[in-house]
Amino acid sequence: MTNAADRIHDLRARLREHNYKYYVLAQPDISDRDYDRMLDELRELEEAHPELDSPDSPTRRVGEQPTDEFRTVRHAVPMISLANSYDLDDIRAFGTRLRSLLKDTPFHYVVEPKVDGVAVSLRYENGRLARAVTRGDGREGDDITANIRTIASVPLHLRADDPPEVLEVRGEVYMTRSGFVDLNRDREEAGLPVFANPRNAAAGSLKLLDPRKVAERPLDAVWYGSGELRGIAFDTHRDLLDQLKHLGFRTPPHTWDCDDMDAVENALAENLEQKTDYAFEMDGAVVKVNERDLYDELGSTAKSPRWAMAYKYEPEQVETRLHRITVQVGRTGVLTPVAELDPVQVSGSTVSRATLHNWDEMQRKDVREGDAVLIEKAGEIIPAVVKVLTDKRPANTRPFPEPDRCPVCGGEVARREGEVAWRCENPVCPAKSESRLRHFVGRRAMDIDHLGGEWIRILLEKELVSDPADLYHLKDHREELLNLERMGEKSVQNLLDAVEDGKDRDLWRLIHGLGIPHVGERTAQVLEEHFESLDALADAEEEHLIDIPDIGPVVADSIRSFFRVETNQHFIQRLRDAGVNLKRKGAPVKKEDSALTGKTVVLTGSLEHLTRDQAKELLRKLGAKVTGSVSKKTDLLVAGEAAGSKLDKARDLGIEIWSEQDLIDRIESDAPDLPEQADLFTNT
Repeated sequence: MTNAADRIHDLRARLREHNYKYYVLAQPDISDRDYDRMLDELRELEEAHPELDSPDSPTRRVGEQPTDEFRTVRHAVPMISLANSYDLDDIRAFGTRLRSLLKDTPFHYVVEPKVDGVAVSLRYENGRLARAVTRGDGREGDDITANIRTIASVPLHLRADDPPEVLEVRGEVYMTRSGFVDLNRDREEAGLPVFANPRNAAAGSLKLLDPRKVAERPLDAVWYGSGELRGIAFDTHRDLLDQLKHLGFRTPPHTWDCDDMDAVENALAENLEQKTDYAFEMDGAVVKVNERDLYDELGSTAKSPRWAMAYKYEPEQVETRLHRITVQVGRTGVLTPVAELDPVQVSGSTVSRATLHNWDEMQRKDVREGDAVLIEKAGEIIPAVVKVLTDKRPANTRPFPEPDRCPVCGGEVARREGEVAWRCENPVCPAKSESRLRHFVGRRAMDIDHLGGEWIRILLEKELVSDPADLYHLKDHREELLNLERMGEKSVQNLLDAVEDGKDRDLWRLIHGLGIPHVGERTAQVLEEHFESLDALADAEEEHLIDIPDIGPVVADSIRSFFRVETNQHFIQRLRDAGVNLKRKGAPVKKEDSALTGKTVVLTGSLEHLTRDQAKELLRKLGAKVTGSVSKKTDLLVAGEAAGSKLDKARDLGIEIWSEQDLIDRIESDAPDLPEQADLFTNT
């Protein structure tokens, strides 16, 4: 018993430390496989010795049973909200008031990004997470401890040898921007209502009564404040952030220390510039007095503290004309109404189309053809119609009718129980085939060149293909291809060569290309790391799948269901017969051996030997994170020919800069056995 207890204690301590390095420091020093082995060993020991169970064990992230309702809990210290304004003059007035109240007392500011999430308070007693509570009305909120435990970056036990008696930490739970896009896409394909924005999605997730379902949502959190404290103190806000990070909490990814309001204004501008770099939706910044010993002197109003204020950025909303509503049919048959717009610039890109999601949403907003509408990007990602300007509505407009037939095949449509979406019921609807083919050949899946949407439609119309497996038999229809309009000898050969080259893609690309519900690009990459072949994945038991990080019960059930369908089994056999690669290409790279693991990398300029996607894929396999813009959290810039402003900014920030050859040399040094190298570096 003693040996088991000691081993359990050791494994828990080591796993907590690895969680801290991975989620807080972004500097993992162990491979996913080794981490999983430790977690499996701990789980087996705990099952063999239930008397040694502990609520703060790393194995307790998921698994608690659903509850009937949330218990209401009173906050030991009220959670009052911040005063906020969209007017910079109000921030200047805030500084003037502070100077008047504090007279000659010196003080400074800290500026941090304002996370558009759900306010939550965590209570730790003697180092262990005792309770997690929503803000509620500020005096009391809902006990969501079981749901918060599912968020991997939230410590279940503080990193401290002598933890404080009580530590209440406050912050925001959010849904990642990329996760929000994936979740809405999956919900739309499943015929479920979509979320309006990441905050709405996070709030809805935390209200789920089944923690196992919460675990499937891409939630994370940032912590930046405190409630009740016993046995611990913080002299300044900077001290609080530093100590929280040391104790195991993820704190704001960037903050600014400011001596005066001029520096604050500069920080507000810089924060806005970095908006798209954050994993969360950021709707402003918070300006706080750094010296915490002044908080009691400054006090609070009935609603908010006098020592902090939020400055919110105006969401960019642009007016345009919705001239037509069209209907798309997805690969699962879901009919989605789409607004066709007069092109307009929104948040840095031209928008000419916006999803209307479903008929319920369209009727709620009363969207009609010919309307003047306001457009913004939901979560700065998805173009959305925010509002109809009914005072500018043309005469004789009519509500857009619910569908009675599929707009593509004319087949029957139906609305399944519990769904908001209409679906085409025709199993051979060309639109389903077209969407499936588009997905399969796309850059994020099998990446087959020369197969754009127009040619996919032509191949379907001429009945040369009906599903992706048919692509690999196009060589048998060479003469028919040559007879197609605008298809000369060179075009046909380019197409056939591209299809042939596409047989040897990475396994994760095929997994993603199959179109398994709930399996996106990142999930496919995770599955490739755990299974050496598609056959191994197809044979995997649901319990095995659930144990894989990022694979919850819903995704596991979806994978198992897909491979049980006879038509899918036949489809995979046809891919195998055609010579498509169904195996992982080489063993997974040991990321702990790579100097790039955990690094944030930006690519800029033209690369001579690698395409941008090839470079991103190689960096991913070595554990790096590739982002699109340079900021103070960027570790490395890889600069090709004609590098512009990103290179200048990296130099100004003192960021390490590599040439393409530097990158190639590093890849060859850290991962000489990567199978891609034979193809990628033959001309270097």
